[in-house]
Amino acid sequence: MSTLQPTVNAASAANFPAPAAAPTIPAVSAKTWIAVIGATLGAFMAVLNIQIVNASLADIQGAIGAGIDDGGWISTSYLIAEIVVIPLSGWLAQVFSIRIYLLTNAILFLVFSAACALAQDLPQMIVLRAVQGFSGGVLIPMAFTLIITLLPKAKQPIGLALFAISATFAPAIGPTIGGYLTENWGWEYIFYVNLVPGTLMIAMLWFSLEAKPMKLSLLREGDWPGIVTMAIGLSALQTVLEEGNKDDWFGSPFIVKLSIIAVIALTAFLVIELTAKKPLLNLRLLVRRNFGFGILANFLLGIALYGSVFIMPVYLSRIQGYNAEQIGMVLAWTGLPQLLLIPLVPRLMQRFDARIIIGVGFALFAASNFMNIYMTNDYATDQLFWPNVVRAVGQAFVFAPLSAVATAGIEPENAGSASGLFNMMRNLGGAIGIALLQTVLTKREQYHSNVLMQSVSMFEQATRTRLEQLTQYFVNHGILDRADASHRAYVAIGHIVQKQAYILAFSDTFYLLGMALIVALIAVLFLKKPGQTSAGGAH
Repeated sequence: MSTLQPTVNAASAANFPAPAAAPTIPAVSAKTWIAVIGATLGAFMAVLNIQIVNASLADIQGAIGAGIDDGGWISTSYLIAEIVVIPLSGWLAQVFSIRIYLLTNAILFLVFSAACALAQDLPQMIVLRAVQGFSGGVLIPMAFTLIITLLPKAKQPIGLALFAISATFAPAIGPTIGGYLTENWGWEYIFYVNLVPGTLMIAMLWFSLEAKPMKLSLLREGDWPGIVTMAIGLSALQTVLEEGNKDDWFGSPFIVKLSIIAVIALTAFLVIELTAKKPLLNLRLLVRRNFGFGILANFLLGIALYGSVFIMPVYLSRIQGYNAEQIGMVLAWTGLPQLLLIPLVPRLMQRFDARIIIGVGFALFAASNFMNIYMTNDYATDQLFWPNVVRAVGQAFVFAPLSAVATAGIEPENAGSASGLFNMMRNLGGAIGIALLQTVLTKREQYHSNVLMQSVSMFEQATRTRLEQLTQYFVNHGILDRADASHRAYVAIGHIVQKQAYILAFSDTFYLLGMALIVALIAVLFLKKPGQTSAGGAH
């Protein structure tokens, strides 16, 4: 690229001084920025509603009389609807126009958010959460699409930095907000909290989006076989991932049947998309070097992003006994630093190669997980502070430059497909990551328990001494029958071993997340440098 620079300079000097990109910088109207900010606010709320509800799931289950197993569908229904609608949104926005499609779903999201707070039982909540997820899922790719179609190349890093707040900050801060509202106001307020920012979002979109005619004729030309196979395949896959660990994976006929449906439907979808004249998604974008490797890195980012937000609250609750608000305070340090750093990223993208920023971000995110692989019984708030801060810095550096490099050169007509694929794969990565971590946690706890129990033998003096101490402790605290006290001592030893096994298993999950991010870092090495003609590395 540098060998062409003198020629470019000479040509521009010969044709008068103004650089080609300069006129585009002041060309972004206030209306356009209002549209972008309004849309990204919607995406923020849609992503936030995944984690904010998860943080308060136990309280919601108790309030509506749902069991622990069935209550999981409160989250699953939202995620299924969301992941299905994300790749559909580009086409549906063409059919109904961006203004009508986005405003309708923004209003529906708000209405069904409030309705969820009024749900009386589990079936009601599942249906309401599904509709909320469907309308909320629209807001995520549409914000991304508006950024890469409405903003000129020089300003796209700013728009992508705004979107990064929804993509990486929202999952990190969700448990903090959810925990605080649940402990101090009640679980209903995790849904009511959407009303004020949601009203602002609708007002901004109403004012800023340009009215265009609908193209209902496109419904006749729609890739309906692709739509049907994708919806069935993704729904089945998401259900398998959400419910698999609880149902013992392929030990469950239900999971086996759904897995077969997912494989058949998604295989058919791939064949249809690659052979259809007007496919729902242009999958050929994946063979473009930057988009393909960018999607891979984004998928692995989803695994680590949603996986870490899942595993940390489980650890703090199960091992340290924290409540929702205490967990939220710990996780706040993975979110709050991002608010300060993300606005600086567009300036960094103007000064440095975007690939370097992405690489540093993934390296820091990986390091934050490796910092947690030697956890002990006392590993809590203070010990998690620096790993969480390092993770926050890494996440802040990754998303905007990765999005910019991955979408470099994407034509306007392919923006919907690119947005759908990019956002769907991050969410799918999150679903796979959580399912994988749940399984790893279970299996590694069993493994470590077996190893530790081999050391807890009556032939060992240390074991006999510890049992005698515990027996005497129970005798001193009112257990008169020494046989009963001895039995309680054995049980206590078992609990100590199990707790230590869980701590070791949690350490293993952080190691796995770190390795996933190392693979993402390797994928970044294959990205090509975007053209120098686009400021900030946007294209």
